[in-house]
Amino acid sequence: MGTADTDLADRPARSFRAAVLLPRWKLWTQRPGLIAYCLLIETAAVATTATAVCTEHFSGRDLLVFGLLGGCGLLQAELGREVERLRLISGTPHINLTSVWSFAGVLVLPSALVTGLVAVLYLYLATRSPYRARRISAFRVVFNAALVIVTCQAAAAVFSRTATPNLDEALRAGWTGFGSLALTAAAYFVIAALITVPGLDASDRSLRTLFGGWGDNLLEAATLCLGILTALAVTTMAELALCILPPLLVIHRAVLVKQLEIAATTDEKTGLFNTTGWHTLAARELDRAQRAGSSFGVLMVDLDRFKRINDQHGHLSGDAVLRAVATAITGAVRDYDSVGRFGGEEFVVLLTDTRQPAVGVVAERVREAIERLTVEVPDLNGTKTIDGLSASIGIATYPEAGSAIDRLVHAADQALYNAKNSGRNKVVSSADLG
Repeated sequence: MGTADTDLADRPARSFRAAVLLPRWKLWTQRPGLIAYCLLIETAAVATTATAVCTEHFSGRDLLVFGLLGGCGLLQAELGREVERLRLISGTPHINLTSVWSFAGVLVLPSALVTGLVAVLYLYLATRSPYRARRISAFRVVFNAALVIVTCQAAAAVFSRTATPNLDEALRAGWTGFGSLALTAAAYFVIAALITVPGLDASDRSLRTLFGGWGDNLLEAATLCLGILTALAVTTMAELALCILPPLLVIHRAVLVKQLEIAATTDEKTGLFNTTGWHTLAARELDRAQRAGSSFGVLMVDLDRFKRINDQHGHLSGDAVLRAVATAITGAVRDYDSVGRFGGEEFVVLLTDTRQPAVGVVAERVREAIERLTVEVPDLNGTKTIDGLSASIGIATYPEAGSAIDRLVHAADQALYNAKNSGRNKVVSSADLG
């Protein structure tokens, strides 16, 4: 057996050892608030499950449905391993589709068995999924499973208090039953979002962080709808649950394709558009401006003496500065303007439907935003602050500076070069160069 095969065979054993060696968990190295929240959610999951076990009774059919949903979930995960392998290679984010099975369980199973279903699915993810086994700490696997358990228990409590507290009654009640199912799905979605946010590492607590973008919401809605259809299938003819697998696998692959498309046009360090992505959007804006007879601006932004930051503070700190500058530039322009990174410390901005005087105003706003930046970066003694940043900016405007994207970029770059050579930390327009 080769080295790679040995590694695959040993992975479940390593994951199990990591799970049982609680004192060595990375959880204890996290911030105190995260440690407390993890323990709170896990305690809530254990407490609600224990209560359910003591108060609920299982029938033979319940156990059959539990086995069917768990088997379908494991089969879907196993058949999706190739997609997950491609996702791991490409570095795109992991998408968890297990809510199809867990939400179906909410609708047709006693809540104690729903906990068992989630535990089975996440045990698989901890030992078989290539993404989870390599990238996710043991405490994160347990925490994520506990989040899903608490979400399921809360959604089940909502369903039990609707006008049709079980699926059989919902099927007989027409639109009233539909309303109960929709309310339960909405509760599942909102509760999952709300209880997940305190466990995130990001400091942003915006609505987008809470509920994601349109694509995220549509994917979640699709999985919850498939969960309802799965519940209906196992209620009417259990074998029909197998019919959910093909569309779910197609969704899984389609999400990967979309992620790969986004990754191909996104700068890895900053999350901005890369050169390819920015040029694509700029070409579309050029076509629109030509048809409408409108104008737009291009900014070339270059950080001053960035090499000195890398030399004095290290490349990881330099990367943190680049991310902070990307955020500052994005915050200084409109949501529908396009910000890209051309490599190194050079950024480019496309200002849609903007004429010369306003382009200069925006460029000055960007320069001031960068000048005000203070960036906290890790240090051997805790953290340190990097400030005193500045940027030189060259601007060009369509159609005055050119009628092609390359010509506009070249004109803005020439203006940037002039700004660098005439003292840095200033804005220069291509119109001023003659």
